[in-house]
Amino acid sequence: MSDLTLVLLAAGEATRFKKPVKKQWLRIGSDPLWLHVLETFRAMQLFDRLVVVGHADELHYMKRHTNDEKVRFVEGGTSRQASLNNALESVDTPLVLVSDVARPCVDETVCKTLLSAVERADCTVPTLPVPDTVWYDGEPIDRKHLLRIQTPQLSRTEILKKALDSGTEFTDESSAIHAMGGKVAFIAGDASLHKLTFAGDIALLPCLTSPDTSVRFMGTGFDVHAFEKGKPMRLGGVNIEAPMGFKAHSDGDVAIHALIDALMGAAGMGDIGELFPDTDAAWAGADSAKLLRHVVHLLTHTGYEIVQADITIVAQTPRISPYKDAMRFRLAELLQLPPQHMNIKATTSEKLGFVGRGEGVAVQAAATLKFFDWTQS
Repeated sequence: MSDLTLVLLAAGEATRFKKPVKKQWLRIGSDPLWLHVLETFRAMQLFDRLVVVGHADELHYMKRHTNDEKVRFVEGGTSRQASLNNALESVDTPLVLVSDVARPCVDETVCKTLLSAVERADCTVPTLPVPDTVWYDGEPIDRKHLLRIQTPQLSRTEILKKALDSGTEFTDESSAIHAMGGKVAFIAGDASLHKLTFAGDIALLPCLTSPDTSVRFMGTGFDVHAFEKGKPMRLGGVNIEAPMGFKAHSDGDVAIHALIDALMGAAGMGDIGELFPDTDAAWAGADSAKLLRHVVHLLTHTGYEIVQADITIVAQTPRISPYKDAMRFRLAELLQLPPQHMNIKATTSEKLGFVGRGEGVAVQAAATLKFFDWTQS
């Protein structure tokens, strides 16, 4: 169908979910939830284009999951409506189907029923009746007049754009279109479209299958930095007594930089330069521990646990041995690991090469990750 775009909203902070991993990154087998939902919609073969809205910190990683030219990734905003507005800027089809990744058990029958009712209204939505007695402001309400609104919702694109441009914040498309006088039609929804808001909602969503916890992901990192006189030296997150530091855009902690590359490599996230480019003034002189914390935060939110890490520091000078334990405990703290799962090794280059000439330090790192098992937490 060449007149329909899917918008999948997956940029939320998931603050009410109360798990280390964000709900859009729960692993279903080996796929993150947002990708699992996207693939379910894509298999329907109803859409000319699919737009995925992601959090700014996660968009770079999301893009690495597919190279389908029909899929476009858009940065989310500070609210659901802001995210939807961002997505609509790239929608040029007359119809748009908007769904939340928080309703992961996509029902193809509901989607096709929405499309079959497209001529009835400016916005068509699935609904469920309210089975319980409801009171409001001290008085009972006749529940037959109440409807629970679900997504996905089908809207006429231009009308939806105008409705969202009113300056009022709406919680869904039907509310916005109704507020501007547009016609909203209802179809029968499905209990399977339950919204994943709290951790307890997982039990009500049978489409959420367990992550593949049998797999371990290993990454490696390598970095070198030349010395710079008169600059303090930080290595492995600790201060080193030396008459020089490292020549670098940040503080030059070559051990942490190699470790970040190992962690990103294990997750398939690219490399440190993609997250913290040396052309960005924001990272000038930055404490590398801050960069590492950001990467750990990103890994945790996208569904990983760090299992262990191992670092080899190659230096002719300064002597590393007196600092190895301090580095190990500091890096374990930053990685949120037991100290015995963080290892530091030190060696020289037998006076060979630039390291042997005392011109700089080289570090090789390895790290292992696994998927966070949300079924056990």
